[in-house]
Amino acid sequence: MTSWDPEQYRQFASERAQPFHDLLGLLRPGAIRRAVDLGCGPGELTALAAQRLRITEMVGVDHSPEMLSAASAHTSAGIRFEHGDIGRWTSAGDHDLVLAAASLQWVPDHPAVLAAWTAALAPGGQLAVQVPANSHAPTHMVATRVAHREPHRSAFGEAGPPSDPVADNVLAPDEYARLLFDLGYVDIHVHLRVYPHLLPSTRHAVEWVKGTTLTRFRNTLTPEQYERFLADYEHDLLAAMGDRSPCFFPFSRILFVARRPDERAGAAQ
Repeated sequence: MTSWDPEQYRQFASERAQPFHDLLGLLRPGAIRRAVDLGCGPGELTALAAQRLRITEMVGVDHSPEMLSAASAHTSAGIRFEHGDIGRWTSAGDHDLVLAAASLQWVPDHPAVLAAWTAALAPGGQLAVQVPANSHAPTHMVATRVAHREPHRSAFGEAGPPSDPVADNVLAPDEYARLLFDLGYVDIHVHLRVYPHLLPSTRHAVEWVKGTTLTRFRNTLTPEQYERFLADYEHDLLAAMGDRSPCFFPFSRILFVARRPDERAGAAQ
């Protein structure tokens, strides 16, 4: 099982939160009785969404025991958290909102997953998803190069280094738009946005990805092997990006929101 460090992930919390706020801002206003946050992480943003959107019943789902332990602090009468695989999650057409922020990239076959999430939505229900689109960034490309270089390549064994889930799984914005149309959605909004973060230094970019994309290496290597990998990664990343203070760190993300047609409203007209 993949191990996550909530405190490492919480670094740069405000920068990570901005796309979440933007995603919520794309939603159509209205009462939300039942919602789910798939890949809820440490739970702060789940609770924020429940409060901001006045959600009656919000469930956060995550596969990481560490994240769920941190999220438990945000449990309340209307908010609870549970263990689950977001790639297999669905429900019987009884949700007003399915939300997934920076989590869908970790699972393959997005057409099948989004079809299962769509089945969970009631008529008029909304889907809101945000995924990184930065596999082309130095932080990701350098990680792949270092992982395939000795001695690290051998340290991963016969299976080799784990691949980049963003490169493997995330679709192009127009592909998501067509997929949402084929799934029967209306009011489709798909945005590719570059977030212009300014970090204190290039080394802070290493801290950023230690909480996200580098977890796939940390969970595969021994602590000693990972520390050696991390040292080589930092050396090569500083060579690629420059040892800068401050460091401009653009981060590309895809945000999409869409609504299932409300057949009840159509029948009433």
